[in-house]
Amino acid sequence: MDAVLTFLGSGTSMGVPTLGCTCAVCTSAYQPSSKNRRTRPSILIEYPKSDLNLDTLNPKPQTPKPASVLIDTGPDFHAQAIRERLLSVDAVLYTHNHADHILGMDDLRPLSFARPEGIALYADDTTASTIERVFEYTFRKVDRYPTSARVEIHRLSTALDTTVDLFGATFQRIPVTHGRNTIAGYRFGSAAYLTDMSDIPPESIPLLQNLDILILDALRREPHPSHSHLANSIALVEKLAPKRAFFTHISHDLNHEPTNAELPQNMQLAHDGLKLNFDIKPT
Repeated sequence: MDAVLTFLGSGTSMGVPTLGCTCAVCTSAYQPSSKNRRTRPSILIEYPKSDLNLDTLNPKPQTPKPASVLIDTGPDFHAQAIRERLLSVDAVLYTHNHADHILGMDDLRPLSFARPEGIALYADDTTASTIERVFEYTFRKVDRYPTSARVEIHRLSTALDTTVDLFGATFQRIPVTHGRNTIAGYRFGSAAYLTDMSDIPPESIPLLQNLDILILDALRREPHPSHSHLANSIALVEKLAPKRAFFTHISHDLNHEPTNAELPQNMQLAHDGLKLNFDIKPT
């Protein structure tokens, strides 16, 4: 089943340009068309809905809308959604509870109003608890803010075999190491998204075989305590041997075009707005 993956953001938690920085990469990123202009990391996955029972309000749709699934809603989500002319969101999968991955949740509000069932959010218990605390006015049972986002959190197990079935596609939770913590990446069909990772634990390696697209963290050239650096990410790609690999969560240390020129042929830095076609439900 054909799907399209869009990089809503490919930057680090501070974004590029980084505030107060006048380096060459940040200076170039003030140009809106620059591929060094990197908002906080998130992706959008769109594919045909195969579960027609979901359209209960319109049992005979003329042109069924594709499923729109997000992974993370960072603080730049509003601007990203406008840039991509995103008109609907069906579900959100969260990787972990850091600010650059959750703070855009409130911007789901206008997209949720047209959905009587609300928008489903999927997160592990730690992440779900953080979202409920940060957006307390959305989730309170008494005196709830009247125009709060219509969302419902579904808590995901951290077990290795955890999957979520959404509109005919399966999303498998992939544990990855993020410094001292274990967080979630996701595999969906022939693609996998592993942002904010410093390493991949041995038990996750078998879950990442036979990929068309592998997306993983490559923060900078120098090692970092909680993020993979460029050389380590290249080595992981060579180990996992996907057909194509794209690096994300990129800081201002990596200049887009010069860095891509030195990478192996099947690897490249992602950039905001990049779209990839892949099979989300291989036969």
